[in-house]
Amino acid sequence: MIVTCSRDSLLNACQIVGIAVPARTTMPVYQNIKAIAETDRLVLMATDLEVGIRYDLRGPAIEEPGEAILPVSRLTSILRESPDSEIRLDADARRSRVNTSVSEYEMPGEDPASFADITDFTPGEKYYELAAGDLQRMIRRTVFAAARDEGKYAMRGVLWDLEDKKAKLVATDGKRLAVASGPSVLQGTAEKKSHSHLVPPKAMSLLERILADGDAAQPVQVSLRTNDALFRTERAVIYSRLVEGRFPPYRDVIPKKANAKIPLVVNDFLSAVRQAAIMTDDESKRITFHFSPGRLTLEAQGATTGRSKVGMKIEEYSGPAIDISFDPLYLTEMLRVMDGNETLQLDLVDGQKSAVFRSGEDYLYLVVPLV
Repeated sequence: MIVTCSRDSLLNACQIVGIAVPARTTMPVYQNIKAIAETDRLVLMATDLEVGIRYDLRGPAIEEPGEAILPVSRLTSILRESPDSEIRLDADARRSRVNTSVSEYEMPGEDPASFADITDFTPGEKYYELAAGDLQRMIRRTVFAAARDEGKYAMRGVLWDLEDKKAKLVATDGKRLAVASGPSVLQGTAEKKSHSHLVPPKAMSLLERILADGDAAQPVQVSLRTNDALFRTERAVIYSRLVEGRFPPYRDVIPKKANAKIPLVVNDFLSAVRQAAIMTDDESKRITFHFSPGRLTLEAQGATTGRSKVGMKIEEYSGPAIDISFDPLYLTEMLRVMDGNETLQLDLVDGQKSAVFRSGEDYLYLVVPLV
């Protein structure tokens, strides 16, 4: 294949599909990407055999259609360092050559047939449709809460609860829970019952990255199958195997009542938490929050670092004074994915039970306190 294309567009595409390239694998071909030059576009593919992506790059000048395996790490470095606005790719099964106005690079090639294809939607397949902007926000506000520990296998997935008119994403690591909702539409005549599937965070992060570069109003098609899932955006198709295991009954842990309801502006609260967290250390990852009418005081103390005390006004407060402690990381990770000027409602029962942050009807974040 011989292709001339925009350096910036190809660099962005390589950085996106590169997310699916495995860091380690027993099959070296998958540490590369596959490129398919068609008459009107360049398709880039990457997979670790669990998560895969097919990404369309439109606009390149296709001099000669064909297929090739490209070393994505070195190609990305070449594109990042090149001062040119356009580059020329000339690649086949024997070698890959990259030409700019002042440089030429040649790298060994591999047989494109050795690279597995990425599954695509089948004709007539039933799917759910969500707006790209809604889905990106839902992913961003949940995926960070998924478990990272190997032992919590089922919790390492993001739960998809899909109904005819509503989609819900849920993530937990056992100490916190994030639930985001948004409108969805069932396309087709499939039975209108709810579906629940566990999708790995790697696929969610890849999808969120693609959505961030696109039009928020564009539809995203979601097909959840027995063992895998497909996501189709304006520019890409993402394939993912599902996480096996039983997700915990998350609805059971959400408190049904609250003794105090406190409005908190995201930026102000995040600033106070970060200030107080300066004096925490590895042994004492704890901030104690003293809530009372009109006032919030945050206190932290490390074994060797010292102590901090930060005050913050609360414009509205209903309920008794409550002291409760949290790991500050569990708060800052949530607050960083929210809109800074947004006002959250914090629901507290007492200092021992889980706290719940709410953003309207579409977002809930539960944190288990330190006792």
